[in-house]
Amino acid sequence: MKPRGARLVFAKVKISLTPAEAWQPQPATEWSADAARHLLRRAGWTAQPAAVDRAVGEGLATTLERLFPVDPILMPKPRAIQRLEGDAPELVQAAQKMSGEEKFRAQREVQERQRIAVQDLSLKWLRHAAEPDGSAFAKWVLFLSDVYVVSAEKVRNPAHLFEHIDLLARHGLGPAPALTKAISRSPAMVTYLDLNQSQKRAPNENFARELFELFVLGEGNYTEKDIKESARAFTGYRAQPFRGDFRYAPAQHDATSKTIFGQIGNFTGDDAIDLAYQQRAAGAFLPHELVKFYLSSDEMLPAEYLFALGDQWRAGGYELRTLAHRFFGSRLFFAPEFRGNFIKSPLQFYLGLVQDWSLDVPPLPRLTINSLRQMGQWPFYPPNVRGWVGGRNWINSATLASRRQLVEMLFTPIDERSLNADEQVDLLAARANGSPHFTVDDSALTGLAQLDPSSATNRLVQNFLPVAVTPDFRVSVEKFLSVGATDEKQRLRRARRAAVTLLQSPEYQLC
Repeated sequence: MKPRGARLVFAKVKISLTPAEAWQPQPATEWSADAARHLLRRAGWTAQPAAVDRAVGEGLATTLERLFPVDPILMPKPRAIQRLEGDAPELVQAAQKMSGEEKFRAQREVQERQRIAVQDLSLKWLRHAAEPDGSAFAKWVLFLSDVYVVSAEKVRNPAHLFEHIDLLARHGLGPAPALTKAISRSPAMVTYLDLNQSQKRAPNENFARELFELFVLGEGNYTEKDIKESARAFTGYRAQPFRGDFRYAPAQHDATSKTIFGQIGNFTGDDAIDLAYQQRAAGAFLPHELVKFYLSSDEMLPAEYLFALGDQWRAGGYELRTLAHRFFGSRLFFAPEFRGNFIKSPLQFYLGLVQDWSLDVPPLPRLTINSLRQMGQWPFYPPNVRGWVGGRNWINSATLASRRQLVEMLFTPIDERSLNADEQVDLLAARANGSPHFTVDDSALTGLAQLDPSSATNRLVQNFLPVAVTPDFRVSVEKFLSVGATDEKQRLRRARRAAVTLLQSPEYQLC
């Protein structure tokens, strides 16, 4: 049984609802198993049968309360980062007193420990995001991190990267202006957008520009003067590379009068953020990003739809939890034209597989992180300040091959003889801590193999594919499963191959 052609074809989206209708609540009478699958696949990583049954029983409103709760589950700080926080300042200070080859070795040690800590942060985040109870919120934080972008390539301190993600999580369902103010003090952001270099006599405009263009307003909704004047408002923001967190340097702050969005005053950075959120465009900007991340990467909604949602959100005080509930509970979100036509990101593809087969994330960066990098999404390494573009950009011959290879890897036992000593120790420790299921074994396929070919095909299609398949597709799967149906080992092998093939198909790349 071979995967079908790798081509994914989409028609231009035609919206069946008016802007006034689009953001009205989805009627309770239209809540169904199919609607629940759509919500779970878009808001989270996948739609496991038990999760679908629970959502159908609870109803849409209760499900949204659970997916975006008042007190979401937060990710604990990884131990590797804690250890680095304790050791790095002393290592750096010691290296500064050295010279020649000795200094070079000390610097390399710090860099290697930073690299390992970022890897550990990536693996810990993947495990955290794979937990079913917190998946939707973890994906929400990922969404926010694709708005408030930082990168480990420039931010060398893993502790600052963790703090940035933690800030997004702690403020991620509160008022958007408070989140943006917190992010302006994120040591990772201060480093990434060069606020450390901004001085009263020479303000750096990078942060002010991205604040308006990529965080709050969108291109075309501010002037160059607004950027220059706001850059003066953010002078004095500092973050030390290895010691301490954010600090404010009053001597470097420009305390003179500024003109921002036509208003005059002795504005601070927080004032500049407040002034930005007073603009009508601020209401429509994050809905635009929501649509791009969750609903339609390649075809954007007309502006009147974004303003229809944005004006409601703005009038309610920019509460992010309210926005999430309104967006994911809307008629537009559940409209037929937005179902089964969204290309999964590499992270969603991987974490969906992990959840679909109840797997644990292995503590092996060269398997897990390398696979994600080959598919085009390396955690904590976005390509630029705009983050990952997504959509059709995820798919090309190389990344599709990497996706297929990942599926094969997850259905093949780990060759532990090929692991180095450290990897073997980490694998044993993970198993001892209750994480033994890194690949799909026969026990996960037994139930499928015991079904008759028609029932097995129905289960595979319903559980894993978000789109309706053709009769020919079903017939081909049934025929494949029928061969050797009287032999138990043959049925198991056929069930495994059928599952792998469906997971490698173009249809499974969609949600």
